[in-house]
Amino acid sequence: MIGREMSDFYACVIPTDAGWQPEGEAAERAEDYVAGVFPDSDGAGQEITVEFYDRITAVDAGENLERITCPRCGADIPLEWYAELLEESEGEFDDLGVTVPCCNSQLQLDTLTFDWPCGFARFEIAVLNPARDDPEFTEDELTELGILLGHPVRQIRIHV
Repeated sequence: MIGREMSDFYACVIPTDAGWQPEGEAAERAEDYVAGVFPDSDGAGQEITVEFYDRITAVDAGENLERITCPRCGADIPLEWYAELLEESEGEFDDLGVTVPCCNSQLQLDTLTFDWPCGFARFEIAVLNPARDDPEFTEDELTELGILLGHPVRQIRIHV
């Protein structure tokens, strides 16, 4: 459409432990499973990607991220602080330790409360523009992916 930007939605799955990665065969089984639960039968151009990262990588909610709260003092953390942190690090980390601006506490990034969940991972499976009525993974599907990968997983919904 002229004058209108298209946006993309990703349904992502990451391990609950930011540093964990599956074996290659487990990742392949999980990718096959995801292709089965998100069939692209109407040719909508949905894509499934599997990523292994060398360093812990931010998997944030994109435009869905509305608020970040400190688990220590309960104050809001400016979204600009988080955006600058991601820009400076290029979204990659060796460890997740930070000093939060609200109370100067030393915390782990993955303990902050993100309103739309965000995460950090060295492994990710993502479905770009899922071509089914419910574009998110169900709890049962997340459980099955955890079994296939050999580690519990969680979902991040990204809008860009």
